[in-house]
Amino acid sequence: MTSRPDAGPAIARLRMTGPQRRAQLIDVARGLFALRGLDGTTIEEIAAAAGVSKPVIYEHFGSKEALYTQVVDVEFHILLRGVSTALAGSVGSRELLERAALALLDYIENSTDGFRILMRDAPPSQPEGAFSTLLSSIAARVEHIMVDEFARRGFNSQDGAIYAQMLVGMVAMTGQWWLDERSPDKKAVAAHLVNLAWNGLQNLSPEPTLQIDR
Repeated sequence: MTSRPDAGPAIARLRMTGPQRRAQLIDVARGLFALRGLDGTTIEEIAAAAGVSKPVIYEHFGSKEALYTQVVDVEFHILLRGVSTALAGSVGSRELLERAALALLDYIENSTDGFRILMRDAPPSQPEGAFSTLLSSIAARVEHIMVDEFARRGFNSQDGAIYAQMLVGMVAMTGQWWLDERSPDKKAVAAHLVNLAWNGLQNLSPEPTLQIDR
C-alpha cells in the first residue's frame, strides 16, 4: 500500500496520567468558573475546553459541583499556605503585617482567577462561603501576633482576637478593591495598609470608649 503524497506524519495523541488529567481539568475549570461562576458554567463547556468527553470529567470528579469544590479547595490552600508562610518566623510585628498584606496581594496578582472564585459562589462543602472561611482561618493565624503584642503593652490580651479580625478584614476588603483597580502597585497598597494599621496600633487606647457614650 502506498501512502498519499500529501499525507503528513501521524501525530500521536498525548496521553495523560490520572493526576495529570485531574490537574488539567482543574486548571481549565478554574478559568471558566472565574468568568461565569458555578451556575453559569456547564460540563459541556469544560469538556470542550479541555478536549475531553463529559464522561472523563464525571470519572474524575463525579459532578460539576464536586469539580468546583476541588477548584475552591486548591485555591483556598494556596492562599492560606502563602499567608501562613508569610507569618512564620520571629520578626517584629510590623514586618509580619507587611508580609501578610503582601502575601494576599501577591496571590491576587498571580492567581486572579482563583481569587475571583473564592469570592463567588459557595461550594457545597462550605455553605458559609469559601472566602469567609478563609478569612477566619487567616485571622486565627494572626490572632497570636495580636495577643503577643497586646500582652507586651500591658493591654488585655484577649482583645487581640478582635483586632485580628479587624486587620484581616481591612486587608481583605482592600484586596477585593485592588483586584480590579491594580493601581497603585501592590507594594504601595501594602504600605498604605500597614501605615493605617500600624500607626493605629501605635496610638491604641487600652480601654477605648465611644464619644457618644461620654
